[in-house]
Amino acid sequence: MSKQINHTLSHKLQSRADRGLLRKLRTGDGLVDLCSNDYLGLARDEKFKLLLLRLTVDFPDDMTGATGSRLLAGNTQIAEGVEAEIAKIHKAEAGLIFNSGYDANLGLFGCIADEGDTILYDELVHASIHDGLKLSKANNIAFKHNDLGDLEEKLKQTHGQVFVSVESVYSMDGDFALLDEIAVLCELHNAALIVDEAHATGFVGETGLGLVNHLGIEDKCFARLHTFGKALASHGAIILGSNTLRNYLTNYARPFIYSTALPPHAYRQALAAYWYMLGNHQKIEQLYSLINYYREKTKGLPYQVLDSPSAIQGIVVPGNAEVRALAQKLEEKGFDTRPIVSPTIPKGAERIRICLHSFNTTAEIDRLITELK
Repeated sequence: MSKQINHTLSHKLQSRADRGLLRKLRTGDGLVDLCSNDYLGLARDEKFKLLLLRLTVDFPDDMTGATGSRLLAGNTQIAEGVEAEIAKIHKAEAGLIFNSGYDANLGLFGCIADEGDTILYDELVHASIHDGLKLSKANNIAFKHNDLGDLEEKLKQTHGQVFVSVESVYSMDGDFALLDEIAVLCELHNAALIVDEAHATGFVGETGLGLVNHLGIEDKCFARLHTFGKALASHGAIILGSNTLRNYLTNYARPFIYSTALPPHAYRQALAAYWYMLGNHQKIEQLYSLINYYREKTKGLPYQVLDSPSAIQGIVVPGNAEVRALAQKLEEKGFDTRPIVSPTIPKGAERIRICLHSFNTTAEIDRLITELK
């Protein structure tokens, strides 16, 4: 039986390979990092590493594992203390930490709406939100990306409790949500706004706390998600909102209920990353300086360059084979960039997705531009 199953699996893999869609694990060792989400460079920051070592010494009684889910043996004072502290930093009433951003979106969207309710979502939201929506009993309706007119039209046609889901910074185009205007529409139509700040945490706003904090609209959001595994170089994610939302997710969010909790050191590391980020504003300044430099230098490229004000940049190269070929050539020249192919994004919009970091240099950008020309 196992031979038959393996044969079937091999056939499916070959079919994917024939279509140029086969995924493979690889490393970027020795290459210029232009693809990771380590926007502030904390994952390689020696001072941050020393801070984490200090935490290990200062709290020798921490267990190395959680020993169970939060509702069983895995809840600790440090877990609840870190949730409360991060919520306070973001000016939220409460927070609940999940093991990953994927788990958080799966849990939130899988349980927050009932049959007869409606979730409106920007067509470019994360795959984790789409997967959460598949578990929902609500009516799930997409609206055109950042299209306020389409959103308002759909808000007028909804029934039941209405939720609106957006990302503050979109993971593929790198553009910002029109969050002020969306928040106003949600208020007008009595809809609950949910903002995924995964790619805004760490570099949006003077202190890196995200677009909601930057705009000062915390009280207009029903729920916010911040991940720790990108710019904060840690693990896990937190959903921010009211105490009622926290208690509801504790009871209904299945990825939270049935997952072994994070170990104590993971909570401490996440909070330490916040402290370190808040005390190192120059990293954000360095990043934006590089973003501006990159945008200026790419004006003369023979490709469509996405108009992005964020660390996420895109160079459109239509065709899966074509964009893969360019990524391979850039790798041969020492750059770790990754091709984004259809159907992950629409056909014809295939691109090289470039992520900029505070540790990248203008010399590296100059070399990249030379190769692209």
